[in-house]
Amino acid sequence: MELHQVEKERAVLVSVDLGESGAEASLAELEELAKTAGAEVIAAVTQKRKSYDPVTCIGGGRLLELADFCQSSRVDLIIFDCELSPVWQRNIEDRTGVRTIDRTLLILDIFAAHAKTREGILQVELAQYQYALTRLAGKGGELSRLGGGIGTRGPGESKLETDRRHIRRRIITIRQQLETVKRSRESLRRRRAKNRLATVAIVGYTNAGKSTLFNVLTGADVLAQDKLFATLDPTSRGVSLPNGRTVLLIDTVGLIRNLPHHLVDAFRATLEEAAQADLLLNVCDASSPEAGVHLQVTAGLLKELGCPQDKIIPVLNKCDLAPALEGLAGPGAVCISAKAGIGLDALLERIAAALPPSSFRVRLLLPFAQGALAAKIRTSGVVHSQTFTAEGVLMEATVDAAVYPKLVPYLAKGDGQCPSDTAGSS
Repeated sequence: MELHQVEKERAVLVSVDLGESGAEASLAELEELAKTAGAEVIAAVTQKRKSYDPVTCIGGGRLLELADFCQSSRVDLIIFDCELSPVWQRNIEDRTGVRTIDRTLLILDIFAAHAKTREGILQVELAQYQYALTRLAGKGGELSRLGGGIGTRGPGESKLETDRRHIRRRIITIRQQLETVKRSRESLRRRRAKNRLATVAIVGYTNAGKSTLFNVLTGADVLAQDKLFATLDPTSRGVSLPNGRTVLLIDTVGLIRNLPHHLVDAFRATLEEAAQADLLLNVCDASSPEAGVHLQVTAGLLKELGCPQDKIIPVLNKCDLAPALEGLAGPGAVCISAKAGIGLDALLERIAAALPPSSFRVRLLLPFAQGALAAKIRTSGVVHSQTFTAEGVLMEATVDAAVYPKLVPYLAKGDGQCPSDTAGSS
């Protein structure tokens, strides 16, 4: 048996700096993406311009220099840190003779490599087809051939239209299948709500240590690597809080700046599942110089999905490697190190305090006419004591949060209610 080692593709990164902030950080991020995809980055090129060149994106002179470098350095792949139009891509490939992709296609390739579940594979396929559909018109004359052979003579149909029709049909099929998945998620979510099982979602920038935190808190063995998008398919496990309450912790896909809108659309069902959790942990790598930006990227997407800001707890991971954390995420942030086990107890305490209580301990004076309500308390809650008086039943009980609003008019005078989750009662 002969083993052949596959050589990595030699890639050149290209960035067009339009004077916007974060161009250097975005290019560094592109390099990490390329390495995650398995490429060997041999050079990075930055071109400063006021606007993109309408023909070549980076300009004819710079493209000629890039072509010479690619030929002399045996470059296999050019990766642009922006989304290329079909015209740009075709012109760059024609003049350099090197296969050219953009940031969007690179991320799609990484997602395709990491998708394992049926849902994840469908979501990636949908995003790839949506990306391809906008680029069919740029494929040139090779897609304008008419079909040949028996049954194809006559007006015929261009190869371009055939491909476009096939892709649109496949997109419809995938969306129908994902809609079925969405209904299953909604049914599961209703079942959790009925069982009063709270959910806590771990969200945040890619490679921030979310899976490491998930594994430490739940004892799971989710893949945790120092790579971008190591986790793609969401995973959930139960975790016990200091007050004895059990919640469902969900590990989700990482986010990234300039996330392709094709991916946002395709993964909307998964992202909405996280956004609709009872609580969200916005985890970021506190040791990264871009930590503040990473927090904002995640917060912006969650806001777009309609997630209330009061449900989000900023979590600064890798705090043992960060020189200064003052003012990074405001006074409500929790500093931890998932790998070193620092601050985890404080995080669990914060989660327990932030979650809405699942039950309340109350003292009630129920009129005899409310016998049905008293029976519901006995079946769905815990009665600690009851005394029959002339006015009704004086009862002390722990009741479900869903029942509590109906009991407010009958709270005993001078007595309020105590959330049993934080009081240690059951």
